Amino acid sequence: MMISTKGRYALRVMLDLANNPDEDYVSLNGIAQRQGISMKYLEAIVAVLNKSGFLESRRGKTGGYRLAKPADSYSVRSILQAAEGELMPVNCRGCADGTCPRADQCNTLPLWQKLEGLIGGFLESITLQDLVDGNLPDSLV
Repeated sequence: MMISTKGRYALRVMLDLANNPDEDYVSLNGIAQRQGISMKYLEAIVAVLNKSGFLESRRGKTGGYRLAKPADSYSVRSILQAAEGELMPVNCRGCADGTCPRADQCNTLPLWQKLEGLIGGFLESITLQDLVDGNLPDSLV
């Protein structure tokens, strides 16, 4: 599994907003400058995050974006899923009905299912506030 630029930038945008809790609303221009993200790409990412209910927005001279909830309410997994869709270690895990047509013949399927659970659990266990505070687990075990 590879997290795309869109997912990484979405996490950076959310982290930027979490690091500016004293500001009422944060301008896209400020985020773009601090994060080195083009305005066009940033607008697309913010649209996804806003549609997912992660952000509040306000128009006008003092407008911008802010987190809709406290930073400890957002898991890294939820942010990445909003930007990327489902996070799967291999393509065959993404069959339309959630099952693999070769499941009865595939000896590696349990490996991919276990890996998906480990990755998902790890990303779910880390909140945006953990990233702000620099509190990451030392290991998965």
